[in-house]
Amino acid sequence: MPANLSYPGVYIEEVPSGVRSITGVATSITAFVGRALRGPVNDPVRVQSFAEYSRLFGGLWQPSTLSYAALQFFQHGGSDALIVRVFNGDIAASTATLELETATGSLLLEAASPGTWGNRLRATVDHATRDTSDLLLFNLLIEELDRPGGSATVASEEFRNVSVDPLSPRFVNTVLNEQSALVSVRTAAPADESPNNGTVSVANPDGTASAAGTLGSDGVAITDGQITGNRDQRTGIFALEDADLFNLMCIPPLTRDGDLVAATWAAAASYCQERRALLVIDSPALWTANQSTAIATAGTGVNALRAAVGNDDAINAAVYFPRLRMPDPLSENRIADFAPCGAVAGIMARTDVQRGVWKAPAGLAASFSGVQGFTYTMTDPQNGVLNPVGLNCLRTFPVAGHLVWGARTLAGADLLASEWKYVPVRRLALFLEESLFRGTQWVVFEPNHEPLWAQIRLNIGAFMQDLFRQGAFQGSSPRDAYFVKCDRETTTQSDINRGVVNILVGFAPLKPAEFVVIKLQQMAGQIDV
Repeated sequence: MPANLSYPGVYIEEVPSGVRSITGVATSITAFVGRALRGPVNDPVRVQSFAEYSRLFGGLWQPSTLSYAALQFFQHGGSDALIVRVFNGDIAASTATLELETATGSLLLEAASPGTWGNRLRATVDHATRDTSDLLLFNLLIEELDRPGGSATVASEEFRNVSVDPLSPRFVNTVLNEQSALVSVRTAAPADESPNNGTVSVANPDGTASAAGTLGSDGVAITDGQITGNRDQRTGIFALEDADLFNLMCIPPLTRDGDLVAATWAAAASYCQERRALLVIDSPALWTANQSTAIATAGTGVNALRAAVGNDDAINAAVYFPRLRMPDPLSENRIADFAPCGAVAGIMARTDVQRGVWKAPAGLAASFSGVQGFTYTMTDPQNGVLNPVGLNCLRTFPVAGHLVWGARTLAGADLLASEWKYVPVRRLALFLEESLFRGTQWVVFEPNHEPLWAQIRLNIGAFMQDLFRQGAFQGSSPRDAYFVKCDRETTTQSDINRGVVNILVGFAPLKPAEFVVIKLQQMAGQIDV
């Protein structure tokens, strides 16, 4: 009621309805971890198109399998990615610098990220400022050229009326570090000397370091150690600690023909288990090195991989075999082999949009785009050897083309009899867990009694009912499809005394029709008189 009834009349008070809608989380945000031409290191950056990836991370680059995986992800229907660039080398020493001289010192700028891309930077200083009497003000133009020492500009940034005075609201260190995508300040200029007029470049036209700059480096090929990273330092896969949410993880091979070691996959699967995400694992190139023994090698290899990952974490991983054969845009579109993780993740994202996360990302609708074939073409009996051990096969069919023809998790071997055998069932469970985790935060510190329990049942029940209407569960009625229980039976007085409220949610998942059996019977001698 109103806090103070002081005068005769009508009082209006808004009463909360107790309805707090639960919104489903995204289902196909894909995290990519690997080497890139440029961009922030060990910092998850969200990109929503390959054009955006190219602007931030430099586009396709032969040594970067991540760049090809990202391209294939967006080509196949993906729309949301987190890019984690890892770097093997001394980051500071691999970052290009520009020295702008002052009367007695200098302002040292560095490229925004390590790499040879920084060798194309050029800076121009002039003093045609708003107040020419203020000798600490200057204008700064930063340009990225088409090549070291070139003349054509690819990108540019202009910062007018910046100052070397640390007390100025336009202090050059603050302005560049917060607003520039090309450079930052490594060493500040003397507080009473602005840079001299003129233009300086990192590199000369022949690519050698200019007198005003030091060259950047792309480092060396990354190793498994850069991928697994360090949790405390938030490097490698643990850089995703800074990301709010991701649903799929792709770790392309370290090199075009290279493979990650089993321990790296195990670490990634364990982290995906923590973050309620699915790890998309590429089959090693070695599995098809000998075509005559490829099936036997793949069967043995997936079992060894499952043993390394562990059955507990295998439910959050799926392996796809074999690799793709596609044109390489950087090699005159000659056919090359590529790991399938990016394309498969894109197909998952496309399926989520078209049908929902509960639909298996496999079958006639799960077709590849631009794929010319696979590194191994298998028959139905060979597929029948690999499917029961939890290996998802990529197949070629007449007319239908190149398809994903499997939807099992790494724990999906028949012998294990896991309840998380199928990818769509596991992904639906992860979706529900994350959505309910985020949608019930309001419950914390609420009075733990029947009114709260009723609100919980109402809110979660409405969310599950909406999914039921969309066809996410088995059953012809809500009673058959799901249940939400939160009452005196789930939360005892002892739980209440300890500040615990227990919510029990159950659902009947849709499982893919993996085997379709059609029975034919001949009708002989039956004449309708």
